Amino acid sequence: MPRIPDLYALDITSATFVQACGGPCSEGCVTLARIGRDAWALGDSKRPDVPPLRFTTEELAVAGIDPARFGLAL
Repeated sequence: MPRIPDLYALDITSATFVQACGGPCSEGCVTLARIGRDAWALGDSKRPDVPPLRFTTEELAVAGIDPARFGLAL
């Protein structure tokens, strides 16, 4: 069984978050950053004070979130 990474142990202070918006972001925009080989941080640009949630690539796929929509490669 593969080891599940401790995503919240990763330092994300220098992570670069990008937005994915299909139009005007009046309600808030999701932001995404790669924080490791198989690790992502998902935030909200309208609530920068809230810590981003962290996911594996598999968890993003199950949730229907495609990093390519953010201009990020797998």
